[in-house]
Amino acid sequence: MSDEASLESLKRAKTTYPIEDIMLRRWSPRAFASRAVSDADLSSIFEAASWAASSYNEQPWRFVVGRQGDPTYAKTLGCLIEFNQLWAGRAPVLLLSIAKNVFAASGQPNTSAMHDLGAATAHISLQATALGLHTHSMAGFDKDKARSSFAIPMDYDIGIVTALGYLGDPQDLPEKMRGPELAARGRKELADFVITAWAEPWKTS
Repeated sequence: MSDEASLESLKRAKTTYPIEDIMLRRWSPRAFASRAVSDADLSSIFEAASWAASSYNEQPWRFVVGRQGDPTYAKTLGCLIEFNQLWAGRAPVLLLSIAKNVFAASGQPNTSAMHDLGAATAHISLQATALGLHTHSMAGFDKDKARSSFAIPMDYDIGIVTALGYLGDPQDLPEKMRGPELAARGRKELADFVITAWAEPWKTS
């Protein structure tokens, strides 16, 4: 078994209850290969985002896409905190996600916009996984700098930056990042977050 296959096997989710295989395989590496992502695959990924659920079918999401070597990529990378720049600069694609915070037809606030942006981002992540790619989303960046760099209007809220590409070699990461990259994953128990009343866990019958 190759090192990459071994790492994918290690990172595969171990669940208490059955879920779809695509979700078992989705995880967020920091080690990315320099291999480019094709236009066809990126188009499929954004097509998947377009079919996420949204309030009133508003589809408030927007994705600023930068490819390694182009000005958009450089500006997005420049907005990241130093820790994230150390690894994210190897990813062939960086996405800045934003959401229109008012409804186009009425101009009224869309309080579901960021929720819907998250749903679209989840679709991106799962479609990328289906294509043999990976994503890693980051909150660690300067939102004010991103707004200024891309002249984003105030009726758009800034979400996250997502690195996208093929899995790379964890040994290429700075040493302090290798441990989490090579460790098995875990999640909270359902009782920790599924409730029937405040502080009362949901129980199966």
